Amino acid sequence: MVAEAVVPVTGWGTTLRRTGGQVLATLARSVAIFVPVFFVGTFVTFALRGLSGLSPARIQLGEDATPQAIAQIESQWGLDRPFLAQYWSWFTGVLHGDLGTSWSNGADVATMIGLGLGVSVSVAVLALVLGVSLGFVLGTVAALRRTTWVDRVITGFVTVVSVMPAFVVGIVLVEIFAVGLGWLPSAGYAPAADGIGPWLAHIILPALALSFDIVADVARQLRTGLVSAYRENYVLGAVVRGLSPRRIFFRHVLRNGVGPALATLGVRFPILIGQSVVAEWIFGLQGFGRFANDSAQAGDVPAVQGVLVVSVVLVVAFNLVVNVVLGRVAPAARRGV
Repeated sequence: MVAEAVVPVTGWGTTLRRTGGQVLATLARSVAIFVPVFFVGTFVTFALRGLSGLSPARIQLGEDATPQAIAQIESQWGLDRPFLAQYWSWFTGVLHGDLGTSWSNGADVATMIGLGLGVSVSVAVLALVLGVSLGFVLGTVAALRRTTWVDRVITGFVTVVSVMPAFVVGIVLVEIFAVGLGWLPSAGYAPAADGIGPWLAHIILPALALSFDIVADVARQLRTGLVSAYRENYVLGAVVRGLSPRRIFFRHVLRNGVGPALATLGVRFPILIGQSVVAEWIFGLQGFGRFANDSAQAGDVPAVQGVLVVSVVLVVAFNLVVNVVLGRVAPAARRGV
């Protein structure tokens, strides 16, 4: 009887365990940061109501409301309870997805935010995809052709793009592609359920307007990281060993030089959310940013608090994804460099 050959699988098992351990360690560090940030953020957010001096009675009854009427409405909203008791009730509701009720119209804040969030996330994700893709190409070409005229042209283009405000870019895009050429709609939004074509047609221009800053940041950071990686000793060693330029770039230079470009996305995302209100006004979108602006102007404190909580969650979650990707792609990040 011939014994069957046993193929060792310890190599694959060790690699998978190591990879899983690295991801779990990154997640644990991110969660350890997220919990206190979220707690402090929600506490400060809730404290803003007391500092603002706003009241649902002022919104519903006007400035001429009597003290008795104000006290009655505030009692109905539970605002006559101690501050910490109010905060704890609101915080536990947030943990269960309840962001409160709007002072302006009595609608559920989470529902209203959800309606606008889909619009803003669609625009923001497409802006990130466009910005990262074009920035990656420009940064890579500039690094591979460093000190040449190609590098200088790309650097000049990126510098010009970085100083162009999103609202100016948006107006120019509308004038060219919507008014002049008539290729795309100038305003409005079509859900993805209506078809990918109409959905893309309505979000491509606002996404382009918001992507210019991302293109500039990614291209600059990637070029700097790649040029720095080319100067490292391990690249010289790879050249001496006779490795092809293609293999040196993908196996050594890119993996070690992409870190700064990935890290900058964690900073750009909060700015992108802040800039979304500009694009939404220009292109007539009822998104998250416009809802936040309208709520702030109306003095609708529960709605503003809900916007801030969702913003904190979005920013921290996006940074968590960036940290996980950075830890897997860039070896220097795993070493804590």
